[in-house]
This record gives sequence, structure tokens and C-alpha cells, in this order.
Amino acid sequence: MRPPDTCPNCGADVPRRALACPECGADERTGWNDRATGQRLDLPDDEFNHDEFVKEEFGEHRENRAKTKGVSWLWWAVAVGLVLAFFYFAILSLGIRWH
Repeated sequence: MRPPDTCPNCGADVPRRALACPECGADERTGWNDRATGQRLDLPDDEFNHDEFVKEEFGEHRENRAKTKGVSWLWWAVAVGLVLAFFYFAILSLGIRWH
């Protein structure tokens, strides 16, 4: 196989009869053959196993995780407090006095 004009690995100019890139050392076996070029495309390998990938990334017992049961009572209290504070300051800004 003839070397490319520019190295697909580092982008350096490759001399016409060179056996390897003078900059990074890539050659037909490691850097500019079809397999090496395809590996840089970030495509999954033919041997890619999606189930194994999910197991490695998320663990085997993904279904057994603790599930949330709604909004915590603390956040409900914060929300009610904010609404009450809003109405309190709205009433004060309108000049309404409580007697």
C-alpha cells in the first residue's frame, strides 16, 4: 500500500516513499491502513455487545435501585413558605394594614 500524502494520525506531510510518518511514526500497520483509519471514526467494533456495555456502565441490578416516592416534605414546606412570603410582601407593598 502506498503511504498517504498527509498522515491521517497527526496530519504531517509524508514523503512519497516513506515507510512511516516522520512525525508520529504511524505506518501501514499502525496508522494509515484501512483498519486503523476506521478505528478513528469512533464506530463500535463488530464484537460490540450492548447488553454487556449496559451492565458495565450501570451495574447488573439497575431495576433494584431505590425509587423516589414523590417530593420530600421538606420541599413542600419550602414551597408553602415561599408562597406565604410572596403574599405577605405583596400585601405590604399595597399598603394594606391589619388592625
